[in-house]
Amino acid sequence: MTSRDFLTIDDFDIDGKTILVRVDLNSPMDPDGNILDDMRIRSHIATLKDLETAKVVLLAHQSRPGKQDFTVMKPHAHLMSKHLGREVRYVDDIFGTFAKTHIASMEDGDVLMLENVRFYSEETLSRPAAEHAETYLVKKLAPFVDIFLNDAFAVAHRSHLSVVGFTEVLPTGAGRVMEKEIISLDRGIKGGERPCIFVLGGAKVDDSLKVAKNVLSSGGADKVLFTGVVANVALEASGVNIGKINLEFIRSQGYEPQIDLARELLSEFEDRIGLPKDVALNDGKKRVEVQVSELGPDSLPINDLGLETIVEFSNEIENAKTVVLNGPAGVSEIENFALGTHEIIKAAVKSDFSIIGGGHISAEVAHLGLGDRFSHISTGGGACIDYLAGENLPGVEALKAAARKYQEAKKL
Repeated sequence: MTSRDFLTIDDFDIDGKTILVRVDLNSPMDPDGNILDDMRIRSHIATLKDLETAKVVLLAHQSRPGKQDFTVMKPHAHLMSKHLGREVRYVDDIFGTFAKTHIASMEDGDVLMLENVRFYSEETLSRPAAEHAETYLVKKLAPFVDIFLNDAFAVAHRSHLSVVGFTEVLPTGAGRVMEKEIISLDRGIKGGERPCIFVLGGAKVDDSLKVAKNVLSSGGADKVLFTGVVANVALEASGVNIGKINLEFIRSQGYEPQIDLARELLSEFEDRIGLPKDVALNDGKKRVEVQVSELGPDSLPINDLGLETIVEFSNEIENAKTVVLNGPAGVSEIENFALGTHEIIKAAVKSDFSIIGGGHISAEVAHLGLGDRFSHISTGGGACIDYLAGENLPGVEALKAAARKYQEAKKL
């Protein structure tokens, strides 16, 4: 084992072994059951290619009970087969006789995809790993498997059965997606080259403030730049009258209490927080730029950063060694208000190490065709936010606990 506190594929002899891999293939689907974006499916191909000499059993989910796209994994297996260049066999069973018979008859190089694990009602219960290890799913499948790999970072913030249950009873490591997420995000929040800048925007104000508090308090970030709705909250907290219509939007989203939290952050870290100096207002979809000092009770909706702020923020981002972007800088789906988001993205690719935190800004990166220019684009969403905020993710903690157990067993 290296200095990592979790195991990876490289720590195991995988030749001829049967390996259970928890992947995250949850994808947007149309009403006819067609997958609209296969990014998550493609993300796991590197893991599967590194397991070519093993027998691989995939465990995944699609959506959740009650949703229209809560469906079988057959289309995912089909798409994964195309990307992998060999068959990914779909089995419409999770841990019954049908599934176990197929697993037992696998040959080296075979890949098998089991049915949507959320069809099993105990999957989504949030319980400790030891309790999950006592379920039928673990007890029925574990005897047929040699190693468990968790490659589903996007569900690592959930203490669900397929995420933590097998870690109690099988040698456990991280797949390539999980490995890259942990190493890259760690570099962003504690091990990166300086200066390190976080650019936090979008409409999820509580998430952004949670991350800002962690990276400013821990010293992980040299500076945090606020954009999007979180910037409006911070401006209001700083004493700027952002206007009735903008304040009403903040209230409608349940974020009014975040104004006090932003005020506390500004009080403690004012010299390390960047706020907009000017903004772009939406006047019937027409872009109207004003200085923040010109805002007042009757101001129009704030939909983007102003040009002066875009230039200033872009310069800071370009000169940083490490940059983490999360959330768009404005209402980027409206063409006239996408400028701030697009310019910040273009600036970030010039830094030495650049991270995209997932969500809406990932779509804008794809739109600009700059995905391959970033050091890391997280597959995480909620898991990424929680990790950047310094919270312990059950899936990651289970990996670390399993690594300690594995190392202790090797000493005996």
